[in-house]
Parts: sequence; structure tokens; C-alpha cells
Amino acid sequence: MRLLTLVFLGGLLPAENISAEIVGDRDAGRKISGQCRTCHGADGYAQIPIAPHIGGEPESYLRAQLTAFRDGTREHEMMSIVARSLTDQQIADLAAWYGGHKVTVEMQADPSGAPELCVACHGADGIHLIDDAPNLAGETNIYIDTQLKAFRTGKRVHETMSAVAADLTDEEIRAYADWYAAVKLYIETVQ
Repeated sequence: MRLLTLVFLGGLLPAENISAEIVGDRDAGRKISGQCRTCHGADGYAQIPIAPHIGGEPESYLRAQLTAFRDGTREHEMMSIVARSLTDQQIADLAAWYGGHKVTVEMQADPSGAPELCVACHGADGIHLIDDAPNLAGETNIYIDTQLKAFRTGKRVHETMSAVAADLTDEEIRAYADWYAAVKLYIETVQ
């Protein structure tokens, strides 16, 4: 088995609606992250199957998602409430905290079998190749399945993902979800 290691040091990548001038403070983000632990874990490794792992995600992606939940352009029964009171600085701090974690993956299958539609953005191993794409490694197949179906139906909208998911069958969605769920994910909190 192949072991891949990537370190995300939380660069200064702008997210929609949050100025690149706002620099996230990892220590402040660590303190705020207490409200995230129940679902996403202290290190960003999700504790429940319907929540995503957020440790080691691109900082710009985390900023964009938290801002979307706060501003109502992305809705979720829990996240919309949690994010509603976050300031731009708190969002930047949380993104810096979780985005600065070290992510290691271990492939369970030959990478050549990865879903062709997904690898350009999410990689064969489920680690993002572009900052607008989240890591999929080790996510539960339930979570990935749910998100792809949300893109397919228009419940969740994204410039690329809505088009990609539009014509996927339930069987294809499950196969893609199963592929990335099979990747072993390890998240290390970097202080």
C-alpha cells in the first residue's frame, strides 16, 4: 500500500465574501473550534457519519463554506445556525486552525481505479488538487452520496459539481462514494 502525506499550512487564500486581508489566527481558531467538536471532532475528524472531516481541508475552501452557511447561500439545519453568528475574523481563524492540520492517507486500491470524473479536482487518493475542492479521503459513503445527490437535484449548487452530478446515476454515485470512503484518512493536529 502506498502512503501519501500532504501538509497544509493555511496560506492566505481568499474565500468568497471574505477579504484576503483578514489573516486567520490558528490559536484563536483552536479556541473557537470547541463549538465544532461535537460533529467534526477536536482534530477535524468527523464524529458522526453525516458530518465531513474538516481537518486538513484547504483554508480557502473552509472560509468559503463557513461564509456560505453564515450568509445563507448554503443551507444546513445545524451549520446554518452555528455559522450565523461568526464574524469574518472568526471564520478566518477557524479556517486557519483546521486548514493547518496534517493529512495522511493510505490507499486501499490501485489508484488507476479511481473515479475518472473526480480525480482532476479531488485526486485518486481523495486529497484535493485545487483549492475549491474538498478532500474526500475517508469521508463516509453516506456523506459523499448525500452531497452528490444534493448537487444532482439542485439542493446544493456549485459551478462545477452541479454539472458533474447532473447525469450521475444512483449506482455511479454509490461507486464514487465507496471509492473515497475506502481511503484511510489520518489527521494530525499541528500546533
